[in-house]
Amino acid sequence: MSDTRTYPQRPFLAVSAAIVRDGKLLVVRRARKPAQNLYTFPGGGVEIGETMTEAAAREVREETQLSIEVVGYAGHREAIARDAQGAVARHFVVVCFAARWLAGEPTLNEELDDARWVMPAALAGLRTTDGLAEIATAAMTLIAGGNR
Repeated sequence: MSDTRTYPQRPFLAVSAAIVRDGKLLVVRRARKPAQNLYTFPGGGVEIGETMTEAAAREVREETQLSIEVVGYAGHREAIARDAQGAVARHFVVVCFAARWLAGEPTLNEELDDARWVMPAALAGLRTTDGLAEIATAAMTLIAGGNR
């Protein structure tokens, strides 16, 4: 089966969730390309007929076994990778959400080789995907503004 996300005809829509629990954020390290060995927030592709918030909750559940409550939009990033000849090999538009942890503990799988809860300041000491710190700041602001 070929990967239609490689050398795409159009960008792919994806989502991620900056999950907050007791003032810490969950970061996961990708175990395979294209973001192999980088810490990021859990997420993945939006499926047909699914809202972006539904996709965020589903992707988090599938990747980590956590239940979350999506709180709001925290920003977006574009991930564009080019090959040696300059052709677009991958193009994702990632819509990022702030979310509250509800239940569960992170479970690793073939996509993730590490998961940890970190204080936002600790992101500076990790190899992360581009723009992760800015998304983290926006997510923490959203969660703090809506504390119950």
